[in-house]
Amino acid sequence: MRSVYSVGQVNSYIKNMFTQDFMLGRIYVKGEVSNCKYHTSGHIYFSLKDETGTIACVMFAGQRGGLAFRMREGQQVIVLGSVNVYERDGRYQLYAKEVILDGAGLLYEKFEKLKQELEEMGMFEQEYKRPIPPFASTVGIVTAPTGAAIRDIIHIASRRNPYVQLYLCPALVQGEDAAESIADGIRRMDAFGVDVIIVGRGGGSIEDLWAFNEEIVARAIFACQTPVISAVGHETDTTIADYVADLRAPTPSAAAELAVYEYDVVRVYLDETERKLKRALSHAVEEKRNQVMQRAQRLSYLHPQVKLNEKRQQAVDLEERFRQKMQERLKEAKHGLSVRAERLNGLSPVRKLGQGFSYVQNEIGVNIRKIEDVCPGEILSIKVTDGTIRAQVTEVEKEAEDGGKHSQRE
Repeated sequence: MRSVYSVGQVNSYIKNMFTQDFMLGRIYVKGEVSNCKYHTSGHIYFSLKDETGTIACVMFAGQRGGLAFRMREGQQVIVLGSVNVYERDGRYQLYAKEVILDGAGLLYEKFEKLKQELEEMGMFEQEYKRPIPPFASTVGIVTAPTGAAIRDIIHIASRRNPYVQLYLCPALVQGEDAAESIADGIRRMDAFGVDVIIVGRGGGSIEDLWAFNEEIVARAIFACQTPVISAVGHETDTTIADYVADLRAPTPSAAAELAVYEYDVVRVYLDETERKLKRALSHAVEEKRNQVMQRAQRLSYLHPQVKLNEKRQQAVDLEERFRQKMQERLKEAKHGLSVRAERLNGLSPVRKLGQGFSYVQNEIGVNIRKIEDVCPGEILSIKVTDGTIRAQVTEVEKEAEDGGKHSQRE
């Protein structure tokens, strides 16, 4: 039995064949616009036809940036897009990314070819882009001296900052010699030494703007040592110069705003910054002054004279304590001496004499304490309270152990 496939399988298979075809992934199709409808969702549905046939087309809302005009019935256009199958309806259609009028078709192809070549050379790389100086004082302008572009730039620059110097290098911006004139103007301004260069002109068709798509202009911008702002045409116009330049401005007026800083805004910012710096400086000075005072106070505590005074005071305190201790010790010693003197006074023979006792010595001063210390006839000295009595021993009488007495005479 032969294989049987569903409708979905067949449509999916055909879609896969379209997807794998490299040529259908990026194709230019030329024809006349018919059945053009702008949907409320933003999508555009139309057909391209010629004398041999018709192809359905759709441009989704996200791709509308590739359309610089409003499409109408009967227009001859060139559509860049991809051909693929819409599986639900089982039909193929052209998914448009860009749409241009047929008159500009050859130039557009030339534009795409040069763009691809320069991109492969790396001339569009971000690493080669120089920053635009935020406070440029001199601005070079390469454009026509009588066009609307120079008037817009002068008006915007004068309004934003009248102190910025504008230097114009007149150049042809349209025609056969325009590309060489623009490239020469860029080189002249670069050699003159301005801070930033504006290269541009007012809007127009792709033919009018073609000088800015020439390789000589692209290489002059890439070789320029001064930052370059491209300002070609209106916001929807894009040229090779825009890709090579350090910064793209949608219009010449926007380029002037990007190149010339606003004086009043900067002045207000500087005034506010000055006030902040003064407050910060005043605060810092006050803080440092307090630190100096604190350290001076600490140094005054550590001054040798202070230490010397402290030591002197300590010496005075020790001397006073020593004096008090000495007085206390002397007082205690005096008291002890008084007690001992009183005790000695109580033991003094003289005091005993005053109590009716006497002190007896022999002739050689030996105290007579026993009867064995004297002999009859010996002269004795008897000390009494008011003097000395000399007496001769006539008899010595000794008490016997039994209580009796024995006497010894001279």
